[in-house]
Amino acid sequence: MRASPAPDPVNSWSAASPRFAARHWYRFSALSALLYPVSLLFRLVVGSRLLLFRLHLLRPTRLPVPVIVVGNLTVGGTGKTPLVLWLARTLREQGRRPGVIASGYRGTRREPAAVTGGDDPRVSGDEAVLLAMRAGTPVWSGSDRVRVATALLRAHPECDLLICDDGLQHYRLARDLEIAVEDARGFGNGCMLPAGPLREPATRRVDARVINATVEARGDLPPGAYRMRLDPAGLYRLDQQEGTVDVAFLRGKRLHAVAGIGDPRRFFASLDALGLAVTAHAFADHHDYAEHELVFDNCDAVLMTEKDAVKCRRFTARTDFAGFSRPDLYALRVEASLDPGFAQFLEKWLHGLKAS
Repeated sequence: MRASPAPDPVNSWSAASPRFAARHWYRFSALSALLYPVSLLFRLVVGSRLLLFRLHLLRPTRLPVPVIVVGNLTVGGTGKTPLVLWLARTLREQGRRPGVIASGYRGTRREPAAVTGGDDPRVSGDEAVLLAMRAGTPVWSGSDRVRVATALLRAHPECDLLICDDGLQHYRLARDLEIAVEDARGFGNGCMLPAGPLREPATRRVDARVINATVEARGDLPPGAYRMRLDPAGLYRLDQQEGTVDVAFLRGKRLHAVAGIGDPRRFFASLDALGLAVTAHAFADHHDYAEHELVFDNCDAVLMTEKDAVKCRRFTARTDFAGFSRPDLYALRVEASLDPGFAQFLEKWLHGLKAS
């Protein structure tokens, strides 16, 4: 695998953003040192707000069903969406009827609304659309988690549990279980925004930590943490999502790969493990692709993540006289695989719910 030359930063901040984070958030630099006093002020504001809720001076809204919040302490994707999908499937297998609420991040819609797999991700948010495609449960999104949850339960009274995607810092929504997801990058330089990647202090207490990283990348797990890995679950062509493509079909072809996720290296490593040699192009998390960004010289196919695919599938259909089809776009589906200990932890928690 070889990295591609950097695009023109004037025309593509998306390519510069991952490198900025690597230089200033995941190691100490002159800029992170300069911003450190600001991060101390941010830490004070965040800590004060959390304390007000813990002292019940600000009161969270308690829903009539249990709430599981999946989030992360850092900025950027760490693997929350695959874990939410795993939870939705596992809870259904346990006889529960979960619903999923999401913020619809980077979408234009703010009011609570149901999300379907056919929604425009620029309206509903890319992660919310992906969840709707694969969760097998009702998915609603909106900027206010409490209003979204209330609207979902009103529309689906059969739901007896809610999973909140990326709501760890949304304290107004009372929660019964908090799960923080980390990846191989950990907490970076350990500083809070803007000097580092932390939204909250690394010492913030949660009920469980899920580490989306190999033993080689993160070593032994701390107490209360469980390892997760993302296993490849098949390639598909964006204009034929119901089918699968044999990996052998792509081997030996001139392949380019794009990734607009929190840690693009994770996706490129997955392709490498499948024996696919690609030219890699890293973009910022949630990047909204333009057609020209997927056009490369000496290219037989372009590979991408599922989160990228929900935004790029519009390029596979001729929508007007100037549009054209893209049969060369492929996505890699992944499934979360968790330590058996986490399934036991979840089962014990569910048993506690039944007892209460």
